[in-house]
Amino acid sequence: MKFYRLGGSGLKVSALGLGTNAFGGRADEATSIRIIHHALDSGITFIDTANIYTGSESERIIGKALEGRRDQVVLATKAGLVQGEGPNDRGSSRYHLQRELESSLRRLKTDYVDLYQIHTFDPDTPLEETLRTLDDMVRSGKVRYIGASNYAAWELMKALGISERLGLNRFVSFQTSYSLADRTPELETIPLALDQGLGIIPYYPLAGGILTGKYATLDTTPEGSRAVTDPKFKRFFNPSRIALGQQVSRLANEAGCSASVLSLAWLMHQPAVSTVIVGATKVEQLEENLKSASYDLDETQLQELDRISRDCRYGEPFAVFRLT
Repeated sequence: MKFYRLGGSGLKVSALGLGTNAFGGRADEATSIRIIHHALDSGITFIDTANIYTGSESERIIGKALEGRRDQVVLATKAGLVQGEGPNDRGSSRYHLQRELESSLRRLKTDYVDLYQIHTFDPDTPLEETLRTLDDMVRSGKVRYIGASNYAAWELMKALGISERLGLNRFVSFQTSYSLADRTPELETIPLALDQGLGIIPYYPLAGGILTGKYATLDTTPEGSRAVTDPKFKRFFNPSRIALGQQVSRLANEAGCSASVLSLAWLMHQPAVSTVIVGATKVEQLEENLKSASYDLDETQLQELDRISRDCRYGEPFAVFRLT
């Protein structure tokens, strides 16, 4: 396994990280624990979750799986998206974040989180309140590093500026949708990250499975695929994305690897990317994705992948999660 610094921090994370939003949902508890243990045994050290994943079951399962192995993991979670129906059950106010951190620590069976991330920008809470709260969490020892997700570039830069001005701990990482099917971060977010020393953590690195080539047409729904287990996922389908998935699959066949490996390896070659989080609903999926961490793309492959996905730098992001 390769390891990279998380942005400008001294923390090193595995090139491939484990995403866990299916744990307790599309993957039952026993399967999820097997996946986590196999990830650790294979050299993955970065595990990413959130307080809202599968109704908080993801965090609970991770806590159970990590008993006796907590020190082997860089554990990341998030808060800020809707957690309930009350007026303070969302956002990044001091009230909400402190409550959610304590709840996450209980579920995860730990007394600290390595990376605590704001899940999305909160327009109703002053950034100074959010950033002072996060700084207090770091100083208390309950959080080691802080990050953000789903911010617009200007929101992220404003947050970094406030932290700099007030002498607060600053974000070291940023999670965003980023893949061959969504290269919109390259316009503003990646240059910002390179300038400010942020580690990019892509989510939806396989565009929810579209980049595996499993969807041959808009109406293709292979048994067990996400389009079957989560019918709402088909909102991400469009002709150009399906065509791109088929092109990536063709290149992968020529290279003698899977489309997943090729897509993930491409991301690992991109500037500012520190770790690529990819989910799994069975151990076999994880085993295949692990190959990406040791796959070396040559210049011809990089150029061809850039060519077929260049249009994906423009238009709407594949996914973004915001408070409404």
